[in-house]
Amino acid sequence: MFSDKILVCKECGREFEFTASEQEFYAEKGFTNEPGRCPECRAARKNRNNGGFSRQPREMFPAVCATCGKETTVPFQPSGDRPVYCRDCFQPRSRNNW
Repeated sequence: MFSDKILVCKECGREFEFTASEQEFYAEKGFTNEPGRCPECRAARKNRNNGGFSRQPREMFPAVCATCGKETTVPFQPSGDRPVYCRDCFQPRSRNNW
């Protein structure tokens, strides 16, 4: 059904083989596009992005919960014009809004 293909990497311009087994894998996963990068450039990109899962730690800001008064941290700089809630007080409020 599938046969090996030669593709050109959009990053380095080298030719690389897109094997029949790779094509079969792509089809099983429902991928409709062929790979645009050779295996070496894909690996380098993955390493640059740390596998796509690692992020810089979020900067957290101190705040006081408007409901219980507990000190907490939030991922945004509170401006003082809107209430800020700790995790325990925020979760019930957010569930009621859905």
